[in-house]
Amino acid sequence: MIQGYDYGKVETAPYTLEDLELLKKTLLFTEEDVKYLKIAGEVLKDQIEDILNLWYNYVGSNPHLLHYFTDKNTGQPIGEYLEKVRKRFGQWIIDLTNAEYDQNWLNYQYEIAIRHHKKKKNHTDNVNSVEHIPLRYMIAFIFPITFTIKQFLAKKSHTYEEIEKMYNAWFKAIVLTITLWSYPYTNKDEW
Repeated sequence: MIQGYDYGKVETAPYTLEDLELLKKTLLFTEEDVKYLKIAGEVLKDQIEDILNLWYNYVGSNPHLLHYFTDKNTGQPIGEYLEKVRKRFGQWIIDLTNAEYDQNWLNYQYEIAIRHHKKKKNHTDNVNSVEHIPLRYMIAFIFPITFTIKQFLAKKSHTYEEIEKMYNAWFKAIVLTITLWSYPYTNKDEW
């Protein structure tokens, strides 16, 4: 059990499965991408801690990013909060690579979105942290989360072509999720 991991138990997303299909179509996200994401999941599953170490070092070395995990009164990082988020972040890698793209998955993307937004940030872990992560950092995070994964995808015995297919599928999945996570940042009828 991962504290705060409520997959399948969250509110219904304001976007629909039809919205999801149109986004996938826009991203040229195909069944082949789903296949290669699942292969990527197999490649990454025993490397999750190493991936998280890399990502957490990146966030920790950038005070403007670490800021969103600090106590809003003292400015000090909240270690327990970082650890709880880390566990869910690891689960997110598994979920991303094994997604069924059904209503439960779609609902959980919305849950993740509002946990970054002032609508629900800090509620899951009951912390006194900064109340909101700006959309600009959500979008900008697409690059480091995508670029850094390739080295992990290349650590097994897959061909260059297979690595590229896993990497491209990962990139599309990241753009898809960040697009879904942008919803609470938009005005009604603008998303």
